[in-house]
Amino acid sequence: MLSEKMAQALNIQVNKEMYSAYLYMAMSASCTSLGLKGFANWFMVQYQEEMAHAMKFYDYIHSQGNQVKLMVIDQPQIDFDSPLAMFEKTLAHEKFVTGLIHGLVDLAGDENDSSTYAFLQWFVKEQVEEKETAGNLLNRVQSAGESEEALMNLDTELAGRVFHPPA
Repeated sequence: MLSEKMAQALNIQVNKEMYSAYLYMAMSASCTSLGLKGFANWFMVQYQEEMAHAMKFYDYIHSQGNQVKLMVIDQPQIDFDSPLAMFEKTLAHEKFVTGLIHGLVDLAGDENDSSTYAFLQWFVKEQVEEKETAGNLLNRVQSAGESEEALMNLDTELAGRVFHPPA
């Protein structure tokens, strides 16, 4: 069993992961409204990844004999001016989530909870990838600048992204 403090922190993380999914779904909807179906696809795959992350925490909490306690999910921002604004928000959000994961790792250490510490290592590696991807895409959108052709080429490329459930 998890300590009460660890169980509470992991339950909060379920909520944060679901919020992340909700945020990326909002971005996907915004891209669809802007006629950017490739960007919409990229953000919808991001939504699926975040839901899978939430479920990893959900399953882990149960596997440790604790109860999952679902909480209200905050409404995300729903209006974005451009793909640039969305990727700026994406990078900032992934940096925020990385901080949350690092806080959980620190708590697992403080609680002498080696099982949770080991479980969280997957998320530590995942967040390195998430930040790198968001940063790279932000740079590419910035490089496109006002070029509609460059933005449409990126949109076409992002349309090819597919969801791969985590192992």
